[in-house]
Amino acid sequence: MGSPKIIVSDRRGKMYDLPFLEGTGMKGRNFFRLSPRELIKMPHGSELFMLPGRMPVGYDSRVRRFVALEGFLPVAAFLSPGYAVTYNTSYSEVDSPKTLPLFSYGAVTLYKGDCYVAALRVDRELRQDLRCMKVHLVKKNVRKYRRLFPDNRLVRHLEGCALSYGCPAAKNFFLARYEAPLPTSPYCNARCIGCISYQPYDKCPITQPRIKFIPTAEEIAEVALHHINNVKDPVVSFGQGCEGEPLMVEKTIERSIKLIRKTTARGIINMNTNASRPEGVARLFDAGLNSIRVSLNSAREKYYLRYYEPRGYEYKDVIKSIETAKRKSGFVSINYLTMPGFTDSASEFNALTKLIERCGIDMIQWRNLNFDPLRYLEKLKVPESGQTLLGIRQTIRLLRKKFPRLMIGYFNPSNDRIKRNSGQGIR
Repeated sequence: MGSPKIIVSDRRGKMYDLPFLEGTGMKGRNFFRLSPRELIKMPHGSELFMLPGRMPVGYDSRVRRFVALEGFLPVAAFLSPGYAVTYNTSYSEVDSPKTLPLFSYGAVTLYKGDCYVAALRVDRELRQDLRCMKVHLVKKNVRKYRRLFPDNRLVRHLEGCALSYGCPAAKNFFLARYEAPLPTSPYCNARCIGCISYQPYDKCPITQPRIKFIPTAEEIAEVALHHINNVKDPVVSFGQGCEGEPLMVEKTIERSIKLIRKTTARGIINMNTNASRPEGVARLFDAGLNSIRVSLNSAREKYYLRYYEPRGYEYKDVIKSIETAKRKSGFVSINYLTMPGFTDSASEFNALTKLIERCGIDMIQWRNLNFDPLRYLEKLKVPESGQTLLGIRQTIRLLRKKFPRLMIGYFNPSNDRIKRNSGQGIR
């Protein structure tokens, strides 16, 4: 079949393959040739982007070097959920271009007559597979839910998420399947450089606006109970892309959880959080919370602080919250924001393994970090040399070997899924 070939774009968006150049991948600031065994066919639902202000970089085997192509733009793949990017697309910047929008930028090549990407599948659940989300059914159930919940503002908000922004979590709520979102907080105590719902005017644009009100505990419980009562193995989650930090409105969430648990013990109540308030975490678990997913871009404090820019809390508070959740018999996942060339460094791997050992982490959710790859390294002040890279595939392989009971995935697990992995669910 030969080697994978580079795919490039002209300024009108028309794509070409150039048979005289191999497709390449980028990790950190370095370029790599791509072996076919590192590629998979581009998953259904993925999208291709062209990157302005940049030149694509391929490998010319005739002269045995990487070359940048003037007159063309690089092409990158934004992968559908459940897949981890192992190499970013290769490019060279031209004249200090604007920061790329908030997406991930996986390497894509032409191989076997089709688009292949540098990635691996980390979760086989079809929770956010677009083929399982029929738009006409979403719209039909939106109309139905308007009649069922005429005064519920949270349901109205989720309508916009599902229909205007294509949020798969909101679609699942209207399709009564898997996990339902419970966005609650307009506020946040961090200024993450890659936040998709809030960006200062001089940064890149947001991809989805933040909720503008705090739902009542009764509105939240109404949404959660409807989902729990109509789904076989349900999950409901606070902390979504369209909100700030849920711990900022912990009293409202605490009341809503008590209302839910007063009615049913079914399902998992989860919170996606920055884990900034250990006392709040303790109260929510006492109220009936089952699990938390803690967002981390790094298990090293200095890089965590440079990405999250916390306001009023410290990295040690995050660790204390995780320890608190485990002490309360909760299930703890790490929402691991992954960037090739950083996440797969030996230093980061060592820090992550120490965190898992210290805190008894139950699961790592591999999430591609939606940020301009080179700006990310710049903002985190990552050294230009001296990084030993293991590779994303090898990093995951080593974690599986070192921690056989550690769950590896992408989505917040249901109770049945946790049982299948560990032999016991969440109490």
